[in-house]
Amino acid sequence: MAVAIMGRPFVIQPCLSSSVSSLSRNINKSSFGAAETFLPAKPSSTRSTPVVVHAQQRPTWLPGLDPPPYLDGTLAGDFGFDPLGLGEDPQSLKWYVQAELVHARFAMAGVAGILFTDLLRVTGIRKLPVWYEAGAVKFEFASTRTLIVVQLLLMGFVETKRYMDFVSPGSQATEGSFFGLESALEGLEPGYPGGPLLNPLGLARDIESAHVWKLKEIKNGRLAMVAMVGIFVQAAVTHAGPIDNLIEHLSNPWHRTIIQTLANSGS
Repeated sequence: MAVAIMGRPFVIQPCLSSSVSSLSRNINKSSFGAAETFLPAKPSSTRSTPVVVHAQQRPTWLPGLDPPPYLDGTLAGDFGFDPLGLGEDPQSLKWYVQAELVHARFAMAGVAGILFTDLLRVTGIRKLPVWYEAGAVKFEFASTRTLIVVQLLLMGFVETKRYMDFVSPGSQATEGSFFGLESALEGLEPGYPGGPLLNPLGLARDIESAHVWKLKEIKNGRLAMVAMVGIFVQAAVTHAGPIDNLIEHLSNPWHRTIIQTLANSGS
């Protein structure tokens, strides 16, 4: 910005600092008389300190993808995965959480049972049928119809109690609601019973450790559900158990793979 003072040009240079720098005064006297010339002072050197803000983002199932607002990371195993928006309703979200938890536990039990019995069958320790034919076996101590009825009654009782505890949390822990075993099954929240019967080692006595174990359980449960899908597809394609398929693959790893298996099944 240029201005004229006493007929002479005067240039003011903008300062970079936030504070207004003072002007130095230089008096020059000439033969024509006294004149005052104001020279701008040199701008003071300022050092800016960079401030780096690290935004801590929680991990998501797809890096860089913002999770939906209703999945705030408080649930165990919440990585923002809900492409269909099934959990937008809070009540539906609670039910889906419990449904996933139960399916995960059944899948873990199923994978462990299939692998263990298949290992006994392949090694010859026990004479057992392959897992997908076990339902057709007739036992001597009871008929198939009797076993189905007993299973329906037992599973129906357990699932009914679980549903009642979901609808009214804590209602199944009242005295006399479970044959006097309420204190032995006391847990932290619906879906996670504890007590001496279901948590004998006391691994989830406080909220912090309970969250860690809940996260481990749901991760292993999801892996087991994927494994069950693989075992079903494997049985439908190869008509063999998982241990048989593993032994066949290890016998010739480069030519006994999923690619060759799928190619041979289509021919």
